[in-house]
Amino acid sequence: MVQEKAVISKVAWRFIPLLITCAFLAYLDRVNVSFAAITMNADIGLSAAAYGFGAGVFFLSYVLFEVPSNIILEKVGARRWLARIMVTWGIISLCMVFVRGEYSFYILRGLLGIAEAGLYPGIVYFLSTWFPAEYRGRIGSLFWLSIPLSTVIGAPISGLILGLDGVWGLQGWMWLFILESLPTIFMAFVLLRVLTDRPAEADWLERDEREWLVERMASEQAAASQESPHSALAAITDSRVLAMGLVCFGAVIINYGVSFFLPTIIKGFGLSNTAVGVVSALPYVAALGGIMTFGYISDKTGSRFGCTAVAILLVAACLVLSTFFDGLVLKMAALTAAGFFMFGYLPAFWAIPQQFLRGAALASGIAAINAIANVAGFVGPYLMGYLRDTTGSFEAGLRTLAAVGALFVLWLLAVRRGTQRQLRSAPAR
Repeated sequence: MVQEKAVISKVAWRFIPLLITCAFLAYLDRVNVSFAAITMNADIGLSAAAYGFGAGVFFLSYVLFEVPSNIILEKVGARRWLARIMVTWGIISLCMVFVRGEYSFYILRGLLGIAEAGLYPGIVYFLSTWFPAEYRGRIGSLFWLSIPLSTVIGAPISGLILGLDGVWGLQGWMWLFILESLPTIFMAFVLLRVLTDRPAEADWLERDEREWLVERMASEQAAASQESPHSALAAITDSRVLAMGLVCFGAVIINYGVSFFLPTIIKGFGLSNTAVGVVSALPYVAALGGIMTFGYISDKTGSRFGCTAVAILLVAACLVLSTFFDGLVLKMAALTAAGFFMFGYLPAFWAIPQQFLRGAALASGIAAINAIANVAGFVGPYLMGYLRDTTGSFEAGLRTLAAVGALFVLWLLAVRRGTQRQLRSAPAR
């Protein structure tokens, strides 16, 4: 008799540490520009608005290629396609050392978005083909830990790397891009070696374990197919997918608006670059607990949408609270509390589309949700930079981000009968 938990544990141990590392490097390469900006902006003459625009350009190109990337992944397999993504984005991130002005900054950030498009939705889709529904909140929690971990670990390291200024004639921010890009290229080859596209090919499982997993996943897909659109195009235009994209937009505009400017906000208190790296990590340390807490609760209660809404509303409230404090200690206390909730929605939220989508529709639906959400990756940093330039402080930007994030969740709560009926078209298991 197959021990269900033993099989899930084998699959988790084979894939989750690897995928956490890949996502860790992705988020690190995506936001290390926020640390580079401490010295890079002055070196190449970027204003806050130009920097915010360039940081956000990544997301414009990223969202355009999200859906095509996941459709290709579903066709050719995650192993080869995810490896391709990592090689190309690692090389382009490495080329950031050649930035010399705002236009080269914009171009390389745009190319980076094209290269990385599809990584996160590709991994979410991949996990949905390996783990039964009842485990997805907890498994998702483990995977999404990669985002705050990339800052908890990466922020202090980034601060230290900036201290290499002048070594071999290179600026500290150049070393930042070099040393944080090379591991990404290496990991692409590890993916090719370790990843397995589907359960039926898992020769590292015992035969009875493999057969049990194949049957279990097939039965869940059959149940989901009753509610699933029957094509990639139908999934993209499905009202449930569009509604979820707007909810995620509200969360992401807070996330990136804060992430790209947090080191600069902290630097304004007169701390050293190394201290900025350490202090910047505090909200992300709190986020580790938030992700695990909400993932566990959402699995136990089955309230995926409820956990998502609570997390986003509370991070918005904490963000507004932070604007009322001028001192570093109280402001960071509020921002650290915001950090607890900032990524808490992720495991509950990304378990929802797997309840009503399958196959190619699931791949394209996840990508479409992520694409809509990541438009906020452009809007958030640009809005923060623009309001910083026009008002002279970050408070207006933080309050605006919180208001936009809360707005979409409140809208969904106002129409919750129809919305929740749509989002919960298949029962949480």
